[in-house]
Amino acid sequence: REMGVKPLQHKKIIKKRTAKVARFHSNRFLRVKPSWRRPRGIDSRIRRRFRGQTKAPKIGYGSDKQTRYLLPCGMKKFIISQMSDIEVLLMNNREYVGEIAHNISANKRKEIVQRAKELNVKLTNAQARLKKAEASEQFP
Repeated sequence: REMGVKPLQHKKIIKKRTAKVARFHSNRFLRVKPSWRRPRGIDSRIRRRFRGQTKAPKIGYGSDKQTRYLLPCGMKKFIISQMSDIEVLLMNNREYVGEIAHNISANKRKEIVQRAKELNVKLTNAQARLKKAEASEQFP
């Protein structure tokens, strides 16, 4: 069994709110998308916070500052878009975990995964696109 990087100690991650707040009237009209927009109408029941209306997001709904952006493994995510980005994680490999950007080719991914293994840096999506690349190498 391979020994991974152990994350730093942190508080227990507690999410105050996990439900997404839908935009007012997004359930009535298809043209109104569910992504939240603040109601600004002069007579809006939601803006005036009347009882029995859908809740609007407030500043108090935010997560704890110490555990914000933490993944379930207890580390923060860092997007890797080129080889030199891995070197940044060398000294912070207990606090940050790398994630290879979506637009990186399979060959470059293979190099990045290899370099991360050398530097003992954990990657969230190290297996992505590797299977297709290996299959294409076997049958050119």
